[in-house]
Amino acid sequence: MGRRRAPELYRAPFPLYALQVDPSAGLLIAAGGGGAAKTGIKNGVHFLQLEQINGRLSASLLHSHDTETRATMNLALAGDILAAGQDAHCQLLRFQVHQQKGNNKAEKAGSKEQGPRQRKGAAVAEKRSGAETQREGVELRVENLQAVQTDFGPDPLQKVVCFNHDKTLLATGGTDGHVRVWKVPSLEKVLEFKAHEGEIEGLALGPDGKLVTVGRDLKACVWQKDQLVVQLHWQENGPTFSNTPYRYQACRFGRVPDQPAGLRLFTVQIPHKRLRQPPPCYLTAWDGSTFLPLRTKTCGHEVISCLNVSESGTFLGLGTVTGSVAIYIAFSLQGVFLCGCCSCCVLGLLL
Repeated sequence: MGRRRAPELYRAPFPLYALQVDPSAGLLIAAGGGGAAKTGIKNGVHFLQLEQINGRLSASLLHSHDTETRATMNLALAGDILAAGQDAHCQLLRFQVHQQKGNNKAEKAGSKEQGPRQRKGAAVAEKRSGAETQREGVELRVENLQAVQTDFGPDPLQKVVCFNHDKTLLATGGTDGHVRVWKVPSLEKVLEFKAHEGEIEGLALGPDGKLVTVGRDLKACVWQKDQLVVQLHWQENGPTFSNTPYRYQACRFGRVPDQPAGLRLFTVQIPHKRLRQPPPCYLTAWDGSTFLPLRTKTCGHEVISCLNVSESGTFLGLGTVTGSVAIYIAFSLQGVFLCGCCSCCVLGLLL
């Protein structure tokens, strides 16, 4: 008997490249598109309301924001501001959710129920054209704020973006190997330096101002502003290989659950070249102060494409290029769940 397929939560009308979850507002934000090519595939950012209905997670489209000829390839969220990587630029968006007038009676009736208020009938009629749609009683508005070019390579592309802990700065990286740090929301540049030879694959900003970068040059570096603090070496006290070069694919900071001020860094290492018989990928936990490796474990033979850490610091989520997702315990790096349907797992991790 085959494995049961998880129920579909949402089907995007465009290639899906980036997801963010806003737990405070119960929103799933999905972005992507077909780019500038005239294929008829639209570009957009979709805002969906998440609810538990009869014990199942449901998503209703609130708003479809048209990004014209620009596909959104990466996202970072800071309160009501989204930083969207679109080609060589970073576009800031501000969104606001409003309860429409005349819905007070429904709200009062719903407040007497236990748990989330169930909707009557279809909550939204999605327009195939991708135009703005709204769930009954809820309105979401999106406005474009500042935009700035963040990458200047021969074929420029912003690949990663992240906010600092107090959401006053954001860092960007792309194909030209430079890190650029910008004020929010003015996007005034405050720092720029060359971090890697070639593309930057991941960025992580710690609460103490340290910045971790990983690149296609097989290096992972810790910076204090533009000064190199230390270069990471994940194979210290770990696995050794003869002819298989590895590169860092992603990096994320995470809390230490039983230490209020504690911090860990997590990185993923993948084979630098695709081989017919692929060697395993690796997941490494680092001390967030000394940046020494704590433990390294294999995480399968499928190439890892993304890494995330739960807000509590308890779980890690890994996504692969084939669309599967695995969840690991952050402390031990022990795998606890594997699924071929990424959306349900990623949402369960982030909410």
